[in-house]
Amino acid sequence: MRWRLTIIGVAMVAAVGCTHTEPQVESTPSFEQTSPDLERRDQPVTSEDLLILHRAAEILNDKAVWDRNDDRICTEEDRTWSLFCALQKASIEIIGEYQHRRVSLQEVRFAIEEVSGGEAYAHRLKDFNNTRSYEEVVRVLVIATERVESRLQDK
Repeated sequence: MRWRLTIIGVAMVAAVGCTHTEPQVESTPSFEQTSPDLERRDQPVTSEDLLILHRAAEILNDKAVWDRNDDRICTEEDRTWSLFCALQKASIEIIGEYQHRRVSLQEVRFAIEEVSGGEAYAHRLKDFNNTRSYEEVVRVLVIATERVESRLQDK
């Protein structure tokens, strides 16, 4: 009888151990490839998109906190932020996760295309950040914010 209780006890511990999982923390964001649908400029916009852009602008409110050498690796310990990391941080703070192709980020990418005269970048947010001035980085945030505000008013 004692061995049956031991086997049942071991089985119960094993079952409990198998059902408990630690929350998975994604250390690096997933980067969705773009597609024609994601590059459309009429994707539905939300108030969260506007909040993300406002928060990113707050994060980059001073040239001293701007990281002009983006490697797309962002950590909670960072004290300087690239355009990409500011948008990632803002997204996580506002909606709880980073969505690489969210409308607010796409609007920044579209603003980059205009400010850069259509210059081709492998990674628009990173490469623009690393090759342009702080003022131009702030400018694309302002342009994207104005567009999202306008689209929200038109809803």
